[in-house]
Amino acid sequence: MAITYKDAGVDIDAGNALVDRIKPLAKSTTRPEVLGGIGGFAALCRIPTGYQNPILVSGTDGVGTKLKTAFAANRHDTIGIDLVAMCVNDVLVTDAEPLFFLDYFGTGSLDVDTATSVISGIAEGCRQARCALVGGETAELPGLYHGKDYDLAGFCVGVVERDAIRPQRDLADGDVVIGLPSAGLHSNGHSLARKVVLEILALPLDARPALLGGSSVADEMLRPTIIYADAFARMRAAKLPWKAAAHITGGGLLENPPRIFADDRLAVELDPRTWDVPAILQLIASAGIEATEMRRTFNLGIGMTIVVPANVADHAVAMLAPERARVVGRLVPRAGGEPSRFIGD
Repeated sequence: MAITYKDAGVDIDAGNALVDRIKPLAKSTTRPEVLGGIGGFAALCRIPTGYQNPILVSGTDGVGTKLKTAFAANRHDTIGIDLVAMCVNDVLVTDAEPLFFLDYFGTGSLDVDTATSVISGIAEGCRQARCALVGGETAELPGLYHGKDYDLAGFCVGVVERDAIRPQRDLADGDVVIGLPSAGLHSNGHSLARKVVLEILALPLDARPALLGGSSVADEMLRPTIIYADAFARMRAAKLPWKAAAHITGGGLLENPPRIFADDRLAVELDPRTWDVPAILQLIASAGIEATEMRRTFNLGIGMTIVVPANVADHAVAMLAPERARVVGRLVPRAGGEPSRFIGD
């Protein structure tokens, strides 16, 4: 009897069928700089015109154990947005314009419908980020991944003018910190979130506790990460003199904002009275999680911080009104203390 690759758990025909479905999704995200399309061995992209001294910026990430909630809820249409967001938002903080994105989709047994749903979300994320989905890798690895479970990784490349790279080194006492609200959990802290919500509070994914205002646990756990590309494009076009930005990911509001500093002169002082904590995070905190643990694990409702000179703070908030921006803090002398602090502690 002839033994085939499919007998070993790898379905080449399914992989080819997925490529056929991906092609129109990728085409919907294209940019004029992209040469060719899906199906080659590598992707080609020109540097956009108008740059005098262009620097390429790259970022890579995944979505962590948020995938486990997607598996349990059998909802795969937005997890791809999270993947793009986690990579693109990291690139944006340098003031880079996102150019293109590639993904890695690894699974034990390729389900074409599920993979198409995931990659549809990736394409939507790329449209929101104004970057092209130029390709990726689909790997069917029986014995390494369990059944139809899958893992994701993403890779984004952007471009920035050398003299525009952030963070700038003229950060000063009194500079204002502007916060752009998150949609909720985004894609960090899900191991703790799942333990608290599903085990300690023992809530099923279809539960609709009053605190969530009619949304289900699954709705809130899977709410996609906001992509802040429009906000940064608007600031770039208006030449707003912002100085630094931090994407609030792993490490939460405690560890990410101070990553803008090159030395120990300054600290970030945040005022938690200036923004609302999303209901899903209030629910998690209700289980008795200490404030410090919440701050170093979750974004607590702020997905991005942007530092601007005090004299342009009002203008910046008005410009970022579509993102519901607000002043959430300022830079202060560190004076031997921690690099971040919260008013009221």
